[in-house]
Amino acid sequence: MTILPAGPDPVFAERFRAVSSRDARFDGLFITGVHSTGIYCRPSCPAATPKPANVSFYLTSAAAHEAGLRACKRCLPDAVPGSPDWDIRDDLAARAMRLISDGTVERAGVPGLARRLGYSERHLTRVLVTELGAGPLALARAHRAETARVLLTGTDVPITDVAFAAGFGSVRQFNDTIAAVYDRTPTELRRARPSGAHTGTDPVGTDPIGRESAQSVPSGTGIDLQLPARAPFDGVGVLRFLAARGLAGVEQATDARYARTLRLPAGPATVELTLSGTAAAPSVACRARLTSLADLAPLVSRVRRLLDLDADSRAIDLALGRDPALAAGIAATPGMRVPGSMDPEETLFRALIGQQVSVASARTALTRLAAALGDELVPGSDGDDAKNRGGGDGQGHGATGPGPTAAPLTRLFPTAQRIAAEGRGVLRGPAARIDAIIGVAEALCSGDLVLSYGQTREELETRLTALAGIGPWTAGYVALRVLGSPDILLTSDLALRQGAGRLGLPAEARQLARHGAAWAPWRSYAGMHLWRAAGATATPAQRDPSSGR
Repeated sequence: MTILPAGPDPVFAERFRAVSSRDARFDGLFITGVHSTGIYCRPSCPAATPKPANVSFYLTSAAAHEAGLRACKRCLPDAVPGSPDWDIRDDLAARAMRLISDGTVERAGVPGLARRLGYSERHLTRVLVTELGAGPLALARAHRAETARVLLTGTDVPITDVAFAAGFGSVRQFNDTIAAVYDRTPTELRRARPSGAHTGTDPVGTDPIGRESAQSVPSGTGIDLQLPARAPFDGVGVLRFLAARGLAGVEQATDARYARTLRLPAGPATVELTLSGTAAAPSVACRARLTSLADLAPLVSRVRRLLDLDADSRAIDLALGRDPALAAGIAATPGMRVPGSMDPEETLFRALIGQQVSVASARTALTRLAAALGDELVPGSDGDDAKNRGGGDGQGHGATGPGPTAAPLTRLFPTAQRIAAEGRGVLRGPAARIDAIIGVAEALCSGDLVLSYGQTREELETRLTALAGIGPWTAGYVALRVLGSPDILLTSDLALRQGAGRLGLPAEARQLARHGAAWAPWRSYAGMHLWRAAGATATPAQRDPSSGR
């Protein structure tokens, strides 16, 4: 038995116990630095347990790099689910990490990152070094190294192209970083991939939805990836949520598969997500076609956010399961997720159009909007292959026959510019609601309204509710989806309150809010259980008239 020094730090002691037992539940939550060997590992690394005196724990791989450590070749510590801290926390460090993982430093540099966060570069660097053990440049460098490893071990993209696709400014910088982090050259790292591994690159083949690639994303590149999820993972539940809202031409979804078009920084893309892995080690197979491989990092970040792959589901289920009203549902459906967002502006328009109407009505209106104003992605394609691979009844209840989301993927969701300019000719409903939607589109176009993964919940909700037509429900729902905020309970939602009543919980908003205080900091996940109990597949189907302004 390993004996820790007298009076150890309780956090150190807890982490060391996890390392000693090789507990995979902690993978991604922290990193183990072993100074006697000069490497850092995931907590579940099968190597012999080091002596406590030789160990330091880090929150990021960048901090381990700064300490002069390199990644373990045996356990690949960056090939794990990410830390849920960046969604749980709402502080500067967490918001910076959300933007860094989305590739902001590669696109705008550290000055751009600091501007997005509203702080000086000096203050930002000081906070990140204090909180995470590394500054923004080091954190971005570690992120680039992880992206490069994925490309080197999972694709046949030429090594020089990998360097620039991962965000490195030069091949020399790329070579030096890979050598420092992985103690191998890029060529050696590529040769070390498992024999027979599918490389996933498809520069001239078919795109993720089965059409000729030249018609989908011209000059794009196809790539296949496996994205690990933290167990337990209710993947079917999150895909049903997306299927219930699927827009023909933009999305396809079944209980096991979700595909869609989207905009990334370098251009349009298509992505197909399929549940894979095992119950103990769940994962999602991601097949994408990108305009530029430089969009790989933001794509992965947004997919992980969409499916909430990094949630600490064991901790969430344990906490919520203490409430007898939720215990049975949690036991039946462990690992429920809060679906995120791949495009904050799109999520806002969906929420605005979905206010005070059923999901089916909102989907009809949004599909009409996308058909009229969405940029066409595949001119002239009949999309037969995509149609054959589609499915779902559009409500996400497990049906696999043809439905609203079985149509071929042919267009992108409309931009704020198109909605502002042409939306009045397409939108239907009360004039006040149309005015609100157009007003939001104009505010996004002018820069008066900015939505960002790097915002705090308070900032995002304050900016939204300052606009006519946006009330607390809409602002809270957008914060829940865009920021992944874990502690939002939308008690004004009628379906959520109906679900609460079916579970024997208070169905009145104020009483439910008081009862739900005990669910903090996981009220967003409790809300998902209440929506499911309402028989709405986590569907905020109808709301009080007071939910919008």
